[in-house]
Amino acid sequence: MPKAYSAHDHLVETARGKPEIWRLLLGLLLVAVLVSVLNMVFFTLVAGMGPESWAQTLLLGGSPLALLLLLASFGFIILGVAVAARQVQHRSLVSIVGGYRLAASQFLKVLKALLILGIVGFLLPPYGFGGSLSQNLPLSTWLLLLPVSALVVLVQTSAEELLFRGYIQQTLAARFQSPVIWMGVPSILFAIGHYTPDMAGDNALLIALWACVFGLLTSDLTARAGTLGPAIALHFFNNIIALLFISLPDNLNGLALFTLPFDASDAEQLRPWLLVDLAVMFVCWLAARLALRR
Repeated sequence: MPKAYSAHDHLVETARGKPEIWRLLLGLLLVAVLVSVLNMVFFTLVAGMGPESWAQTLLLGGSPLALLLLLASFGFIILGVAVAARQVQHRSLVSIVGGYRLAASQFLKVLKALLILGIVGFLLPPYGFGGSLSQNLPLSTWLLLLPVSALVVLVQTSAEELLFRGYIQQTLAARFQSPVIWMGVPSILFAIGHYTPDMAGDNALLIALWACVFGLLTSDLTARAGTLGPAIALHFFNNIIALLFISLPDNLNGLALFTLPFDASDAEQLRPWLLVDLAVMFVCWLAARLALRR
């Protein structure tokens, strides 16, 4: 294992007692079943509270309440990972996170650096997105919802990091020495989860590739830090911007202050900005690494 990843070696220690691949697969099956059942019950109950149009709004996160509920439901993934790790590997959620105190400290350190970077980026050109932004929520409503909105985004991003950079990555690292495997496989799975051709059209593959690169960068941060704190901070910062500040108009836009003048399937408009976003992602990753060294 590279010297830079020595902290990850310590993080993986509790997974080495039961590193068999069949345990990982069984654990993932347990997560999938538990999350599916809980989501089915939850969304059936919630969707039944309104007309048929409400169910569609709920699935797309097209209103503030719908997106709040949708993001909060990612808490079922956290529960699923906790149950699977305990039952299949006899591991605690704390061991996957890497210790709450250190993870929280690293999270805040990286988030602070990213917020400073975000403010600087906001003040620099370019200032447009291929057209004018549309006001999605009144500023007063957006500010009122902001604390709970940020909380559910934190739940959603923490859940994904616990599953991909936590449970899957660490179990693979306990079995295989090569980072190509324990970083690559979770990133590919993460990309598959973001491949949505029905919604993104010709942009679907590019968005999936973006997600794969994002997964590799957060895997690297986890390996360098020895906790999930920095990866959660980077994921949280990215999703705060994409879900709460400037969102696409056709999906997951219920809590956004503004929406873009094009949707996910608009290849001509979206592709240049995905490339810009990719460059920004690398800058954020470098900023996170620098923050961890201080």
